[in-house]
Amino acid sequence: MKRTISATVGHGSVNHNSRKFHAKNTAPERSHLNVTYCQKNIKAVYHELFDDALERYNAKQTRADRKIENYYEKIRSGKQEKPFHEIILQVGNKDDMRADSDEGRLAAAVLDEYMSAFQERNPNLRVFSAHLHMDEATPHLHIDFVPFTTGSKRGLDTRVSLKQALAAQGFKGGTRGDTEWSQWVRSEKERLSLVILQRRTL
Repeated sequence: MKRTISATVGHGSVNHNSRKFHAKNTAPERSHLNVTYCQKNIKAVYHELFDDALERYNAKQTRADRKIENYYEKIRSGKQEKPFHEIILQVGNKDDMRADSDEGRLAAAVLDEYMSAFQERNPNLRVFSAHLHMDEATPHLHIDFVPFTTGSKRGLDTRVSLKQALAAQGFKGGTRGDTEWSQWVRSEKERLSLVILQRRTL
């Protein structure tokens, strides 16, 4: 029996994902079944990724007003790039893969296996928050990441860029309907399908 695979862009509510608060659609009595793969402070991740590049960039500036004091705040308050992106992945739906059923537990195992190689497969997308939720209707995975590129000729030599991060991983956007993002999402859904096929049980 076939199951659908959905991949959607999330709002990136890290506090909700880590269950700092419970929304109406969660069942807190099942929250202990959730899995936290990664939960880092995004500002700390920005320091890890960009502090050296920021230092090199600022050292080249002859005018004080061109220097960047806080790269995270510059990205957060700017309009060109988002500070981070989120993808939500789910196998099946609440009718065929209910979280509190055997099928739901199987979906969780598939998502868990898929997640285990995500960072290795996506070296230019630094994951700082990743959670498998078992306390909603259907098991699903929230992955939050900072996309970055290296060797940039303008701005910081290592900087935030979704387009360039995905291009470095081989996704070259062609048209408005076939962007780097849509190609990457398709590739990740195929990867998830492969995990399901290898199990041959869904």
